[in-house]
Amino acid sequence: MSGVETIHVDGVWRGAASGDRREVLDPADAKVLAVVAEGGAADADAAVAAARRAFDDGPWPRTPVAERAALLRRVADLLQRDREEIALVESRDTGKTLEEGRVDVDDVTNAFRYFADLVVAEGGGRVVDAGSDTVHSVVVHEPVGVCALITPWNYPLLQASWKIAPALAAGNTFVVKPSEITPLSTVRLIRLLVEAGLPAGVANIVTGPGDPVGARFSEHPDVDLVSFTGGLASGTRVMAAAAPTVKKVALELGGKNPNVVFADACATDEGFDTAVDQALNAAFIHSGQVCSAGSRLIVEESVRDRFVTELARRAEKIRLGRGTEPGVECGPLVSAAQLAKTEAYVASALAEGAVLRCGGARPEPSETRPATGYFYEPTVLDRCNRGMRVVREETFGPILTVETFRTEDEAVALANDTECGLAGAVWTRDAGRARRVAGRLRHGTVWINDFHPYLPQAEWGGFGKSGTGRELGPAGLAEYRETKHVYQNLAPAPVRWFAG
Repeated sequence: MSGVETIHVDGVWRGAASGDRREVLDPADAKVLAVVAEGGAADADAAVAAARRAFDDGPWPRTPVAERAALLRRVADLLQRDREEIALVESRDTGKTLEEGRVDVDDVTNAFRYFADLVVAEGGGRVVDAGSDTVHSVVVHEPVGVCALITPWNYPLLQASWKIAPALAAGNTFVVKPSEITPLSTVRLIRLLVEAGLPAGVANIVTGPGDPVGARFSEHPDVDLVSFTGGLASGTRVMAAAAPTVKKVALELGGKNPNVVFADACATDEGFDTAVDQALNAAFIHSGQVCSAGSRLIVEESVRDRFVTELARRAEKIRLGRGTEPGVECGPLVSAAQLAKTEAYVASALAEGAVLRCGGARPEPSETRPATGYFYEPTVLDRCNRGMRVVREETFGPILTVETFRTEDEAVALANDTECGLAGAVWTRDAGRARRVAGRLRHGTVWINDFHPYLPQAEWGGFGKSGTGRELGPAGLAEYRETKHVYQNLAPAPVRWFAG
């Protein structure tokens, strides 16, 4: 990406009002990948003002549903047209493999198409029986207004689409702030929205840091909703900043996700192989930098030794390197800060008594792994317990901890012993046990004999400190709407409540 005109306000691409710039680094070698505008509070205010005008006076909120849906479908088509280019941008910016980037583009395409289909399929409102032939009563949905969308660095394109697609489908205008670490694919998405014909002022982007840009969006009195995906500490600041204006708030704050494996799931060679394979996928896709990563393996004690031995053997064979290189299975961490954080978590775990089964270090440099890149070996830590920091906190790195259980009740208790109930999985051949455990797990998504898939038709979000609200599904659209009851008296007459 050339130039620094990465701020888009009221239909115009420009640099930051201050003239400030930021270098975006390639995590595979720490070299400069792009230079973007470093927006500030003045840019945030300008973006909100544009979105406010576009909502109050512009055509988009009053555009027929079929036309809004048609634009979302055009965006989906453009995403597929530019699939390889966008996947490459996402791969180089985040460090993930090129194939993961392609999957992300396809998932984003599906999200735009899903919300287009959803709004078209809806009726004109829910008729309410008022008990009288002279009353017409209907509940309708209207756009909430100006939406501030703040997205994370690990899945920048995907997380932006989960917010932008329903916001536009509902008829809102928005301002978006991508992570300053990985902003490039979101800028590319806004360019596609413009190409698809979205009116000026409806979609606005400010590239820049959380403070001041995200902070200003959260507190701004002309913002009607703020949707944030990121860490718990930042999420609580967003909520506090939004509170004085009593705006709607949706938060997706991550998780500490259990992957519970019962012994019967491993009773056959095929079952054992599948459970081990899926445990690797759960923990090490995108180097563990996934909010739903299965970073806590909770395995029945009778199969623990065999399971963990095979898991570690396979983890050692994962091919690390630059995500764009053929044959690479896992890329680098996103930044030097994330690498240092991962190293600190492993060091604390070993100090607290965990047993290192594999990994635990930076790999040797190679042709596909420059020494300056932020690479870290997939790491399996055995003999862990809930007292350890690495088990309690979201590491967002290629770290898998191992805990054991003997009974079903103990497995459920361990799986639920977390403040963040985003996702979890249970592996068993016993259908009754699968349903029981899934029903008892306090997590927003529960997989049975699988890990990681999601559907745009199904809500995504968590319990407890994993956040508030939901993305995707009908509830994901509802986040971007206000509900209004319209009561029409078809035969008005005096009430005569007051005698005079």
